[in-house]
Amino acid sequence: MTDHANNLPPSQPDPELQALAQEVFDLARRGDATMLAAVIEKGVPPNLRNERGDSLVMLASYHGHADAVRTLLDQGADPNLRNDAGQTPLAGAAFKGFDNVIETLLAHGADVEGASPDGRTALMIAAMFNRTAIVDLLIAHGADPHARDANGVSAADAAARMGAGDTLARLKSLGT
Repeated sequence: MTDHANNLPPSQPDPELQALAQEVFDLARRGDATMLAAVIEKGVPPNLRNERGDSLVMLASYHGHADAVRTLLDQGADPNLRNDAGQTPLAGAAFKGFDNVIETLLAHGADVEGASPDGRTALMIAAMFNRTAIVDLLIAHGADPHARDANGVSAADAAARMGAGDTLARLKSLGT
């Protein structure tokens, strides 16, 4: 059985469609909010995901493009859509240190406590990489500084293990 239009087996995606999808993913990586809005208005799903399960919001978040993130979320994208590794856009932005992206995600309903499969939260990631402004931002939005991952590690423990003295001091000042 083949797709008679292009003689491909039904399990093989159309190469032109794959190329188009790659272009859309590149728009998210580059943060082209105007073009993202245009392609979504033309019918591209706002929660389109690549082969690793990264959504357009994940790619825009990870690359620090708050305007593109806002555009995607305004077009109906899910701020909590996890990739195949179970990571959230909020965690990606915390890892990279993009506080403006985190503010945008939180303003559009991102779960501040959304954890990866191992229980690691965006707060723990921010603490590990000594991102005090992001630690403060996440706590101000309700992140639990006492939460522990699947191994029993808290944000303060993660900061201590990584030598992130500033975030460790900040978390200790909160009584963690």
